[in-house]
Amino acid sequence: MFTNNEEQNAMLKLLEEWTTDPENIKEIFIAIKDYVMAKKMIRSRFISRPGISYSLRAVLEKQDKDTRPLFVMADIIDDDPSDRWLSVCFYGDMISDPDELGDLVPGGLLGEDGHCFDFYENDKKMLDYIKARIDEAYNTMAS
Repeated sequence: MFTNNEEQNAMLKLLEEWTTDPENIKEIFIAIKDYVMAKKMIRSRFISRPGISYSLRAVLEKQDKDTRPLFVMADIIDDDPSDRWLSVCFYGDMISDPDELGDLVPGGLLGEDGHCFDFYENDKKMLDYIKARIDEAYNTMAS
Protein backbone atom coordinates (compact mmCIF):
# COMPACT_ATOMS: atom_id res chain seq x y z
CA MET A 1 0.00 0.00 0.00
CA PHE A 2 1.26 3.46 -0.85
CA THR A 3 1.20 6.30 1.65
CA ASN A 4 -0.72 8.41 -0.86
CA ASN A 5 -2.36 8.10 -4.26
CA GLU A 6 -0.27 10.89 -5.76
CA GLU A 7 2.93 8.88 -5.30
CA GLN A 8 1.33 5.70 -6.62
CA ASN A 9 0.04 7.59 -9.68
CA ALA A 10 3.51 9.06 -10.28
CA MET A 11 5.01 5.58 -10.25
CA LEU A 12 2.35 4.21 -12.61
CA LYS A 13 2.90 7.16 -14.96
CA LEU A 14 6.67 6.58 -14.99
CA LEU A 15 6.21 2.89 -15.74
CA GLU A 16 3.75 3.65 -18.53
CA GLU A 17 6.05 6.22 -20.12
CA TRP A 18 9.23 4.13 -19.68
CA THR A 19 9.37 2.72 -23.19
CA THR A 20 13.09 2.93 -23.99
CA ASP A 21 14.75 0.21 -21.93
CA PRO A 22 17.62 -1.50 -23.77
CA GLU A 23 18.63 -3.64 -20.78
CA ASN A 24 15.07 -4.46 -19.63
CA ILE A 25 15.58 -2.88 -16.20
CA LYS A 26 11.90 -1.96 -15.95
CA GLU A 27 11.05 -5.66 -15.64
CA ILE A 28 13.48 -6.02 -12.71
CA PHE A 29 12.04 -2.95 -10.98
CA ILE A 30 8.48 -4.25 -11.35
CA ALA A 31 9.51 -7.68 -10.02
CA ILE A 32 11.12 -6.07 -6.95
CA LYS A 33 8.16 -3.73 -6.41
CA ASP A 34 5.69 -6.60 -6.62
CA TYR A 35 7.79 -8.78 -4.32
CA VAL A 36 8.03 -6.05 -1.68
CA MET A 37 4.37 -5.06 -1.94
CA ALA A 38 3.26 -8.67 -1.43
CA LYS A 39 4.71 -8.58 2.09
CA LYS A 40 2.33 -7.99 4.99
CA MET A 41 1.97 -4.65 6.75
CA ILE A 42 4.01 -2.64 4.25
CA ARG A 43 3.73 1.04 3.42
CA SER A 44 5.58 2.42 0.43
CA ARG A 45 6.65 5.82 -0.79
CA PHE A 46 7.60 6.76 -4.32
CA ILE A 47 9.80 9.82 -4.59
CA SER A 48 10.19 11.31 -8.07
CA ARG A 49 13.26 13.34 -8.94
CA PRO A 50 13.28 13.38 -12.77
CA GLY A 51 16.77 13.50 -14.22
CA ILE A 52 18.18 12.11 -10.96
CA SER A 53 16.18 9.13 -9.63
CA TYR A 54 12.82 7.59 -8.89
CA SER A 55 12.85 5.97 -5.49
CA LEU A 56 10.58 3.25 -4.14
CA ARG A 57 10.97 3.08 -0.36
CA ALA A 58 9.25 0.41 1.70
CA VAL A 59 8.71 0.44 5.45
CA LEU A 60 6.89 -1.87 7.84
CA GLU A 61 3.89 -0.23 9.46
CA LYS A 62 5.29 -0.99 12.94
CA GLN A 63 8.80 0.23 12.07
CA ASP A 64 10.06 3.38 13.77
CA LYS A 65 9.98 5.65 10.76
CA ASP A 66 11.87 8.40 12.57
CA THR A 67 15.01 6.34 13.07
CA ARG A 68 14.76 4.10 10.01
CA PRO A 69 12.29 5.26 7.37
CA LEU A 70 12.70 2.16 5.18
CA PHE A 71 13.87 -1.44 5.07
CA VAL A 72 14.53 -1.47 1.32
CA MET A 73 14.96 1.22 -1.28
CA ALA A 74 14.88 0.60 -5.03
CA ASP A 75 16.19 3.58 -7.00
CA ILE A 76 15.73 3.91 -10.73
CA ILE A 77 18.72 6.03 -11.69
CA ASP A 78 17.55 8.56 -14.26
CA ASP A 79 20.76 10.33 -15.31
CA ASP A 80 20.16 8.95 -18.83
CA PRO A 81 16.42 8.24 -19.32
CA SER A 82 17.21 6.19 -22.44
CA ASP A 83 19.44 3.84 -20.42
CA ARG A 84 18.25 3.74 -16.81
CA TRP A 85 19.73 1.42 -14.22
CA LEU A 86 18.59 0.23 -10.81
CA SER A 87 20.20 0.39 -7.38
CA VAL A 88 18.60 -1.59 -4.53
CA CYS A 89 19.80 -0.58 -1.08
CA PHE A 90 19.45 -1.77 2.50
CA TYR A 91 20.83 -0.64 5.83
CA GLY A 92 24.16 -2.40 6.17
CA ASP A 93 23.32 -4.15 9.43
CA MET A 94 20.00 -5.57 8.17
CA ILE A 95 21.31 -7.99 5.56
CA SER A 96 24.17 -10.28 4.70
CA ASP A 97 25.92 -10.47 1.35
CA PRO A 98 27.34 -14.00 1.28
CA ASP A 99 28.36 -13.79 -2.39
CA GLU A 100 29.77 -10.25 -1.97
CA LEU A 101 27.74 -8.89 -4.89
CA GLY A 102 26.87 -5.55 -3.31
CA ASP A 103 28.75 -2.40 -2.46
CA LEU A 104 29.10 -1.02 1.05
CA VAL A 105 28.23 2.68 1.01
CA PRO A 106 29.45 4.33 4.24
CA GLY A 107 26.87 6.89 5.35
CA GLY A 108 25.20 6.59 1.97
CA LEU A 109 21.70 5.46 2.95
CA LEU A 110 19.98 8.39 4.62
CA GLY A 111 23.12 9.05 6.65
CA GLU A 112 23.71 5.43 7.68
CA ASP A 113 25.90 2.75 6.21
CA GLY A 114 24.13 1.10 3.34
CA HIS A 115 24.58 -1.94 1.19
CA CYS A 116 23.59 -1.45 -2.46
CA PHE A 117 23.18 -3.83 -5.37
CA ASP A 118 23.14 -2.41 -8.89
CA PHE A 119 21.39 -3.71 -11.99
CA TYR A 120 22.78 -2.55 -15.31
CA GLU A 121 21.10 -5.41 -17.13
CA ASN A 122 18.25 -7.84 -16.58
CA ASP A 123 19.84 -10.51 -14.40
CA LYS A 124 17.41 -13.13 -13.04
CA LYS A 125 20.05 -14.71 -10.82
CA MET A 126 20.79 -11.35 -9.20
CA LEU A 127 17.05 -10.74 -8.84
CA ASP A 128 16.71 -13.95 -6.83
CA TYR A 129 19.67 -12.88 -4.71
CA ILE A 130 18.01 -9.50 -4.05
CA LYS A 131 14.73 -11.16 -3.11
CA ALA A 132 16.62 -13.13 -0.45
CA ARG A 133 18.10 -9.85 0.86
CA ILE A 134 14.60 -8.30 0.91
CA ASP A 135 13.41 -11.26 3.00
CA GLU A 136 16.35 -10.77 5.37
CA ALA A 137 15.67 -7.07 5.85
CA TYR A 138 11.94 -7.61 6.22
CA ASN A 139 12.43 -10.37 8.81
CA THR A 140 14.93 -8.23 10.72
CA MET A 141 12.41 -5.41 10.99
CA ALA A 142 9.42 -7.70 11.60
CA SER A 143 11.00 -9.49 14.57
